[in-house]
Amino acid sequence: MRNVRGNPVDARCAAILLALVFDRCFFIAEHCLQELKEKRQINIFKKKENGNMRILAPAKINLALDVISRRPDGYHQVDMIMQSVELADLLTLEPAATIELACNRDNLPADGRNLVRRAARLLQEVTGITEGVKITLEKRIPVAAGLGGGSADAAAALIGLNELWGLGLSQAELLQIGARLGADIPFCIMKGTARARGIGEELTPINSRLNCRVLLVTPDMPVSTASIYQKLQLDKISRRPRIDSIVAALEDGDLHRLFKSWGNVLEEVVLRENALVRSVKSYFKRFGLEDCLMSGSGPSVFTLDPPREIVEPFLKELPANWFGCLTRFQNEQ
Repeated sequence: MRNVRGNPVDARCAAILLALVFDRCFFIAEHCLQELKEKRQINIFKKKENGNMRILAPAKINLALDVISRRPDGYHQVDMIMQSVELADLLTLEPAATIELACNRDNLPADGRNLVRRAARLLQEVTGITEGVKITLEKRIPVAAGLGGGSADAAAALIGLNELWGLGLSQAELLQIGARLGADIPFCIMKGTARARGIGEELTPINSRLNCRVLLVTPDMPVSTASIYQKLQLDKISRRPRIDSIVAALEDGDLHRLFKSWGNVLEEVVLRENALVRSVKSYFKRFGLEDCLMSGSGPSVFTLDPPREIVEPFLKELPANWFGCLTRFQNEQ
């Protein structure tokens, strides 16, 4: 580019051009959020004149997942660090006579098996309210991907219906109701960054100083969480995450220390069983992203704060049937 210092018009044009190039790269990388990031804050209620409401349901990733023991009831005692991100599903709630559910994914059940419908039913039972609701669920989070999409949707339904129906329940009450539906739902109600123990419902918020970008990939292959836990052999786990060190890293804003301490004991099982997840990990490493981790029981894999110049080619070269996006931590609670 020639020297434009002496010409104010040329200088302004050059500055605009550079800004457009940078914005274009960043826009491509964050393409999966373009329809949902109307506001950076999650779970903003948008009431319309007719009383309808829209609410976002943010996904979660696991910065650490350790399994301590198997309980007599079949559940596992875990110790996890959970982080909500801005990748989100969208729920629209409309007053109705009965509970109705519609979804933009044909492969998801809309009957009593769906966590969103079950959340609405349970809230009716607990409070005695007889009002109904029509819920339209717009999925953006990959399904059965280790990102807590179903739990996030149920949590958003509880939060939204509490407002729509004027129930006045506290967050603590919603957490108790959510725990009856699933172990991840209390975290999805609370959001932010937290340590989760018990079966995942015992939450301790973490005052994280990290606000990382998250480069995320999900191959087109759902994983059964129950199957992975069944195959986990607790006495053969080779490496466990250092949870206390991760908490300190988050509180200190130390990403390097986080990378050195994080881990997911389920990853060993999935990598042994699943060649596709091994391919995803290899894809990250092909771009020099050695610090990548599987979320939950997989198959999603992510890294944090990748170099900006890598993001666009990384996403462009993904196989057509893989989901990929750049999102970021969602720390507002």
